[in-house]
Amino acid sequence: MSGTMRVANCPSQELALTNCAFVNDADVEACAPYVEIGDCVFLTRASAEVAPGAVGLNGVQRKQLRVSTGDAVKWRKYEPPSREFDCAGMTIELEFTRPALAASLIAKNAHEGVDANSMTTILRRTFSSQVFTVGQKAAVEYCGNNYLLSVNHVVVEGAREGVTSLRGMFTPSTAVVYEASSNSGIKILGQKAAVMNTGLFKSKDFSFSKLGIGGLDQQFEDIFRRAFSSRIFPQSVVQRLGIQHVKGMLLHGPPGTGKTLIARQIGKMLNGKEPKIVNGPEVMSKYVGQSEENVRKLFEDAEAEYKARGDDSDLHIIIFDEIDAVCKSRGSVSSGTGVHDSIVNQLLTKIDGVDALNNILLIGMTNRKDMLDEAILRPGRLEVHIEIGLPDENGRIQILNIHSNKMSENEFLGGDVDLAELAKRTGNFSGAEIEGLVKSAVSFALTRQVDMNDIGAPIDEDNIKVTMADFELALLEVKPAFGASTDLFERCMLNGMISYGEKYEKLVSTMESLIEQVRVSEKTPMLTCLLEGGAGSGKTALAAALAIKSQFPFTKLLTSDGFVGASEAAKCQALAKLFDDAYKSPVSLIVLDDIERLLEYVAIGPRFSNVVLQALLVLLKRQPPPGRKLLVIGTTSLPLVFEDMGLNAAFNVSLHVPELSPSETSAVLAELGAFDAVDLPRACQALQALTGDRVPIKRLFMLLEMARHGKDDLGDSMDVGDGRRVVALDRWVACLRDLAQ
Repeated sequence: MSGTMRVANCPSQELALTNCAFVNDADVEACAPYVEIGDCVFLTRASAEVAPGAVGLNGVQRKQLRVSTGDAVKWRKYEPPSREFDCAGMTIELEFTRPALAASLIAKNAHEGVDANSMTTILRRTFSSQVFTVGQKAAVEYCGNNYLLSVNHVVVEGAREGVTSLRGMFTPSTAVVYEASSNSGIKILGQKAAVMNTGLFKSKDFSFSKLGIGGLDQQFEDIFRRAFSSRIFPQSVVQRLGIQHVKGMLLHGPPGTGKTLIARQIGKMLNGKEPKIVNGPEVMSKYVGQSEENVRKLFEDAEAEYKARGDDSDLHIIIFDEIDAVCKSRGSVSSGTGVHDSIVNQLLTKIDGVDALNNILLIGMTNRKDMLDEAILRPGRLEVHIEIGLPDENGRIQILNIHSNKMSENEFLGGDVDLAELAKRTGNFSGAEIEGLVKSAVSFALTRQVDMNDIGAPIDEDNIKVTMADFELALLEVKPAFGASTDLFERCMLNGMISYGEKYEKLVSTMESLIEQVRVSEKTPMLTCLLEGGAGSGKTALAAALAIKSQFPFTKLLTSDGFVGASEAAKCQALAKLFDDAYKSPVSLIVLDDIERLLEYVAIGPRFSNVVLQALLVLLKRQPPPGRKLLVIGTTSLPLVFEDMGLNAAFNVSLHVPELSPSETSAVLAELGAFDAVDLPRACQALQALTGDRVPIKRLFMLLEMARHGKDDLGDSMDVGDGRRVVALDRWVACLRDLAQ
């Protein structure tokens, strides 16, 4: 049965608090027991004060239905389902019907307490057998104040776990969970322990990808468990557990991995006060005592609310970017003023002093955790340490999806773009570098649409497509800070790699087995290998070739070139930084070339840098952090000196790189096509007469190039194609004779 009725006022103020719809005695039979108007279902009661053909609704009901007195509304009789309709549980948000009362309480930092058990008793007495719909509002009187109830969730009896319903019938056994927003001026008292404080978060189904964060699922899980899990439970439970909330966390890791983004988005997710964001250097002041005052001001609002509301006060978040600028280890700064020490002391007293606050969360960010004072890292201070490292392949896919999502939605992303393939090829890219990669690819796509001869020409937006070719070009342009130094390694092997015999193949096979062991073994997170041999025997080229072939995401070459004039301390710092950078990558390879030059060794004296030697000994024996693997390859021409220094013992494996024997020399020259087949034996004999039975491969290449490009009256070298030039035998012999004189 259905029809139309005219809206009238509720017969009385007392009846307005029943949440019923009132009709005339003549209409009650047609409408009873329930009437559905709009999206809401109301229990129908008869009242002689309501005119026939009218329905009496209170102000809350009229406001929700968006009708006024005198308006005509459509109604229909509602029949409740026969089963699975009784409410087992309901979540209700409370607020005052008069916003002015809430504003007055907030201005005084005060609140009105509502006992959950007493309120539930009133609701069961007032609303029993009424049907409530999610989103429906109702008014109720409690201790002299009128409250507005908003139904947020309904769970009916017999429903599967985690499944909510649109509506249900309130019964005397319905369990009620109360929520109150931070600006409502209401404090819920006596809430059962099973009730979670979901009001801590703005959204109950927030997604990290929607916040623009990818590849940090494990880190967010740790942050939630360590920093927020205790805050979700009622304060009564926390007090009975005898614990304090976590007051601070430290996000540390390489630059560009998203530390600042995470802190900013955590502030957006939470329902507390607006986060205070401060950069470390901003705290400093030239005036005496002003720096400490700046620190105190950060905590003023939290202190005022904590004095007024105690443990029920809102969460105050303070985000401290580049915290290492002000929280250096005490005593490490010799400025004479002691300002840095005073700032650390002031921060410690605010976080964990005598009058410590329990309503703050300090989030510090740095990429230099080693510089921070150890006292501030202890439990009770910045006790949660989360390393925001370089994303893995799955994380890189998430980040690429985030940064290409808009392009894909607006059909600017080419169909040939394979994000999974890009994730494989962007090893050790940070989140910022992946964003830079996407920007670079887009720049190539946009440039194709620009006529450089006519910049003002109209652009066809429909033709803008970011293709896989654009990403290929971007990969050549954007390089990760913790990536592979492929260019440096390629310069170490300008003449390529030539397999000259069984010894070479065995050497390469051994090195490849070491690389594979580091890659797959869980028992050997670190391996060190020393390539020793005469000068020019090809040690550096061999190490470079294997570094490129390993395809480790982090491969670095350390040579003495960059340390000309550097002090011992500078060398030690560079070595320590290189190893620290390697520890940030899942698997890394470091080549220490010509180690004796790094040690400044000279035979006269003898003289070497013991400080650098001790640093090397420590670093070569230090195990990487859990989950990290490292292979170190060193080269030297002085193995006996290393034996005396004790450096040989620091390497797990020592391999000899031999000079070329006559047969191996012949194989190399044949591979290079340096001589005609008939001249090759005599060319090898002439070389042996000059150098003896052994010749370094590097010297062989040099002699060959000298013979190819020298100018005299002897036979010229001849180009035979493929970039090869055959050397005349007479020129070769003459070149060797000149060098022998």
